[in-house]
Amino acid sequence: MDCYPGSPQIQNIIPTIYLGTTTFAAPVLGLICGTLLIVLCFIYLEFRRKQMARSGEGYGNHTLNETVIDPEASLPPWQLSIIPLIVVLVLNFYFSMIFQWDDALLEPFRAMNVPLLAKGVHNVVAIWALVLGLLAAIIIAAATGRKFMSKNTSVKAALNAGALGSLLAIMNTASEVGYGNVISSLPGFMEVADALLGIGQGMPLFNVALMVNILAGITGSASGGLSIALDIFGQHFLAETAAVGIPAEVVHRIAAMASGDMDSLPHNGAVITTLAICGLTHREAYKDMFAITLLKVVVAFFGVFFYMLTGIV
Repeated sequence: MDCYPGSPQIQNIIPTIYLGTTTFAAPVLGLICGTLLIVLCFIYLEFRRKQMARSGEGYGNHTLNETVIDPEASLPPWQLSIIPLIVVLVLNFYFSMIFQWDDALLEPFRAMNVPLLAKGVHNVVAIWALVLGLLAAIIIAAATGRKFMSKNTSVKAALNAGALGSLLAIMNTASEVGYGNVISSLPGFMEVADALLGIGQGMPLFNVALMVNILAGITGSASGGLSIALDIFGQHFLAETAAVGIPAEVVHRIAAMASGDMDSLPHNGAVITTLAICGLTHREAYKDMFAITLLKVVVAFFGVFFYMLTGIV
């Protein structure tokens, strides 16, 4: 069985829970854990805001990468501004879960002997869906926001600025994923992974969360750590959890949540990108970023024990 984020084998289209004789189509486990994380992060950030306000700290002097906004410019209403974000979510869901992709789409590329071609459309549906959603959102944002642009800019200039700005995130993320793949090919990596497999015997879901969490930290990437963990140990995870009656979609949710924990160590591409965009250094900002990381760790393992106690998916 192929085991990768978004695959139909490990992620059901509509996860269900059963309460008595009634079926409720809802990703309850993910909803509960996501809500808990938002609440905990808000409490922590509000605590830090009040703490900084008492010490007299203001906005700071790190506006190098910030756009200068004309105070006389006409800004779009917030209702219009969130439409592109909603479009990304809706189209990503539609193309990932509802739209039926034809595997024949890859035949022209197979005929050209394109290297590193995916084995099937199902292997790249998650990427295609996100790209189509983003493309549609960019077109809508350009069309609806054009009249709100200042006289000194244009749609072309905005697209160029966005493309150039994306290079930092792309290169940072790509380098971290490449670094993670190099690390995963080393003999020491497999020794660490094999040692982790022995932790939490009898609690396979706990072992999934622990391994994905630590491997994401080692590789410095949530997506890299998750893909490596599932590529190498996906069959083992599914076999161990299935033996005790844990559905594959639960494994998917726990692994996805755990991948976002220790991936945000100082060498993570997202951390480096965020600090560069904000004009901050690790010394100035990483303490609070690491605190949020710890909250994510707590929520991921809370999800494990919540499912073990309640059985709610």
